[in-house]
Amino acid sequence: MGRPKKKGRDVHGVFLLDKSQGVSSNDIMQKVKRLFNANKAGHTGALDPLATGMLPICLGEATKFSQFLLDSDKRYRVIAKLGERTDTSDADGQVVQTRDVNVDESHILTALDAFRGDILQVPTMFSALKHNGKPLYEYARAGITVEREARPITIFELLFVEYQAPYLTLEVHCSKGTYIRTLVDDLGEALGCGAHVTMLRRLAVADYPVEQMMTLEDLQNLAENQPLEALDKLLLPMDSAVSRLAKLNLTEAQTKAVGFGQRVKFENSENRYGQVRLFSHDLQFLGVAEIREDNVIRPSRMVNL
Repeated sequence: MGRPKKKGRDVHGVFLLDKSQGVSSNDIMQKVKRLFNANKAGHTGALDPLATGMLPICLGEATKFSQFLLDSDKRYRVIAKLGERTDTSDADGQVVQTRDVNVDESHILTALDAFRGDILQVPTMFSALKHNGKPLYEYARAGITVEREARPITIFELLFVEYQAPYLTLEVHCSKGTYIRTLVDDLGEALGCGAHVTMLRRLAVADYPVEQMMTLEDLQNLAENQPLEALDKLLLPMDSAVSRLAKLNLTEAQTKAVGFGQRVKFENSENRYGQVRLFSHDLQFLGVAEIREDNVIRPSRMVNL
């Protein structure tokens, strides 16, 4: 028997979606996949239905590098309502506690200091983290609380934007694994009044250009009026997902050897070790490899075009 025929086109790259509010990341990813008629797609870290903003969607072979974007730092703008705590730590949940708000800007600025730098955070029960093979949110919806260990995260920047009681606006630049809802809930407890997220927008993922984001509606309009190939011009190259890795250009002989799966040793005059982006002699992106002290190229994630 032959291989089953692929559904969709072999299209490869990263589309920067400006996600709208009220839809799940997976649902909107599937719509983008259909509009490009791509045979494969994957997102790079879900945004809650409440949240909007940058959601990189990898198509085709670019999906092999989505983990690098999952692991990258992110930037958010968040509006928190002080005085109310909800079971999900955002406006989609039920209010479980109401308290008076007796804070001013000076109280807030002082409290923010404790949340900068390397800190420990206990993930929210309403997260996709797995426990015994099931995401935590399934336990939460069943009224079951699971013990969670605090995890190290880094808050690179936590900016006070404005406070118009009871609404507080912040901008957060954080490491992977940071739950903004939990950050807001913890801040509310530090202020003694409770808080929850009412608006969350992801402003940036890694170094992706904000100006190239596009809404689903705009993409749909283009798809209705242009051929599919025109949409492909909207895609960022596959290696954009690993742009922070050093670049290694191979010779023609090295390109052929790597293509055959052979171990290739090279003159590592620049002492490049760890993960690198591999490019062929004619500057085609080949994938990601690891360089160790023996100066051997060990391919780890290679594209198949």
